[in-house]
Amino acid sequence: MRIDLNSDLGESFGRWTLGNDAELMQSITSANVACGYHAGDPGVMRDTVRLARDSGVAVGAHPGLPDLAGFGRRNMAVTATEVENFVVYQIGALAAIAAAEQVRLRHVKVHGALYNMAVKDRALADAIASAMRSVDSTLILFALPGSELARAAEAAGLGVAREGFADRAYEADGSLTPRSRPGAVIHSAEEVIGRAIRMVRDGLVRATNGSDIAIRIDTLCTHGDTPGSHELTRQLRAGLDAEGIAVQALDRSNVRSA
Repeated sequence: MRIDLNSDLGESFGRWTLGNDAELMQSITSANVACGYHAGDPGVMRDTVRLARDSGVAVGAHPGLPDLAGFGRRNMAVTATEVENFVVYQIGALAAIAAAEQVRLRHVKVHGALYNMAVKDRALADAIASAMRSVDSTLILFALPGSELARAAEAAGLGVAREGFADRAYEADGSLTPRSRPGAVIHSAEEVIGRAIRMVRDGLVRATNGSDIAIRIDTLCTHGDTPGSHELTRQLRAGLDAEGIAVQALDRSNVRSA
């Protein structure tokens, strides 16, 4: 068994610092780097890419809605054309910074509200897939299993990594519990590790209503903005290692494509 372990990084901005990226890099295999719309700035982006490179961690773009004040977690009324342009812009910016550090982008993980909107809205999902294909068709899209986002990427011929969330609660339909509800974010290391191992080993996760959901995943996400996430992720990595689960980054040779 093997799994990729990803986290959302580079989410500081200007003089405002968020998360502990250096510590997280010691545990993860893929870094989703904010591209300046929901968080991040050119200096933070470059520093994060350099840190990932030096840590042997794969680099991907983490594009979101243009909403710094809301951290990209507020739904916005956007058209498919706007979303495609937003994503092209953000991937392109990070790709240029990565090239300056002799790094090539490996994947795309959409952020926050845009991710959740595209999970159910095929037009937005197609826009994201089209943006990726037009910039670099070798990029892998991280997507919720069975979502419109995953289906759009497969239809576009992109590699798709099915993503599970070790630190988030699930609804019975396989969607993530909205952050506005109590218990949406799981902080207990023991619970996070147990849920993660069960997802990887058994292909199951317990929903908020007590039912078990079938879920097959290629990558696990923890959130860099969650307080103490670096320690939680360290313990998660140790738990996966103890179960004999190989933790390694993804490439097009070990993900699905259309």
